[in-house]
Amino acid sequence: MADPLADRDALDSTLEFAANEARRYVEALSGDPVSLDGSEAIIEGWSDPMPEAGDGSLAALRELAARGRETAMRSSGPRFFHFVTGGGTPAAIGADWLTSAYDQAAYAWASSPFAARLEQVAIDWLRQLFELPAAFGGVLTTGATMANFVALAAARNWWGERLGVDVEQEGIASLSGPLIASSGYLHPSAVQAIGMLGLGQGNIRRLVRDRVGRFDVERLDRELTLHGEPAIVIANAGEVNSGDFDPIEAIADVVERHHAWLHVDGAFGLFARLAPEARRLTAGIERADSVIADGHKWLNVPYDCGFAFVRQHGRLSRALNVGAPYLPTAEDLHPNFGFIAPENSRRARALAVWATLRAYGRVGYSQMVQRHLALAQHLADRVDAAPDLERLADVPLNIVCFRARPPGTSEEGLDELNQRLGEAVRADGRVCVGTTTYGGRVALRPAIVNWQTEERDVDLLVDVVRELITTRVVE
Repeated sequence: MADPLADRDALDSTLEFAANEARRYVEALSGDPVSLDGSEAIIEGWSDPMPEAGDGSLAALRELAARGRETAMRSSGPRFFHFVTGGGTPAAIGADWLTSAYDQAAYAWASSPFAARLEQVAIDWLRQLFELPAAFGGVLTTGATMANFVALAAARNWWGERLGVDVEQEGIASLSGPLIASSGYLHPSAVQAIGMLGLGQGNIRRLVRDRVGRFDVERLDRELTLHGEPAIVIANAGEVNSGDFDPIEAIADVVERHHAWLHVDGAFGLFARLAPEARRLTAGIERADSVIADGHKWLNVPYDCGFAFVRQHGRLSRALNVGAPYLPTAEDLHPNFGFIAPENSRRARALAVWATLRAYGRVGYSQMVQRHLALAQHLADRVDAAPDLERLADVPLNIVCFRARPPGTSEEGLDELNQRLGEAVRADGRVCVGTTTYGGRVALRPAIVNWQTEERDVDLLVDVVRELITTRVVE
């Protein structure tokens, strides 16, 4: 096989094969282990010399599917509790297939009116889903890192304007970096975005009042008073170790008095607004200047997807738009999302977002989030009832932070024991959960966000952990 044109007649058979393989994979997710035994050794043994003459599309897909069946991490399944990762709802998966087939360039209306209009609708539906004020405008991104980048680019534009500098044109070299205040809950994706924007990771001040990193709001008031210049404050809606929230309403009060910029990183915690029992945690988000979240977490659309909202959304085009003679102009009345995003080459992520919201609506997502919160409480109850487990934090949302503590084990050996436990769970493969450090102690922190997760999956997690404590960890 040489020129792809010669393979055109194979399109039907390759698409049929791909659909059958995808169906087979997705249907098996509820029964498969998260990682298959020996998969890493298989991967490490692959030898892939660059082919001179290819074997054609069907042969390539058959080999790819065989590799996927043997080695793909079932991270889109119901027992992957690591990294706060969702899966793909049926509507989102179907739309994602069509996204690849349509292959729209979602830069501008001129490149795809279809993609541009659906992104406009999807963003507004998300805004309404989270009950953000109508003034907010937004854009889809690759995930929370670039959503934070977009929102903080708008904050940088605001900061420079307050100091009389056009930072997009002149840079920030003439300015000392801004005060960027947050809690110990600040996520690495926000830190990464701050570095990429040239705002200086060294300008971040984590204002904490205890060993787990809760926001010291009184200290924030003092710091902003002493600083006396425009500042950026980042509040965190959903901390990755326990699901805890910064006190956003109280932070918003302080920010308002000092005329600072309030950014809320709600990568998954923003979805708490959909559950009556957790909504109080999100009070004050509507007062923020910018808000972000991930789509490939609790929205359950396939990787990759995130979204950023900015109240003064005109700042996005000032911060991110660079024109060229062959591109549409800023005066174009049609939506051109490439003007307000960091990428010019943009996949039409809106199709999956639009489809899943169209399929399940506010009620469906509210029911899912409430179901997950109930599962987290069930998991917490199982942990509390187990004599060899210890819960380390409250469970305000969907994460349960706990560790193994077998009777008679000294405190000094618990960190090493739990580190080995995490490795044993990963090697076992039936479920997947990550380790973390919470309050200076090594712990497990399973997160429940996958649309398919049920009580039996949570129970299996506890059973596997307790079995491995006995058989692999305790000597």
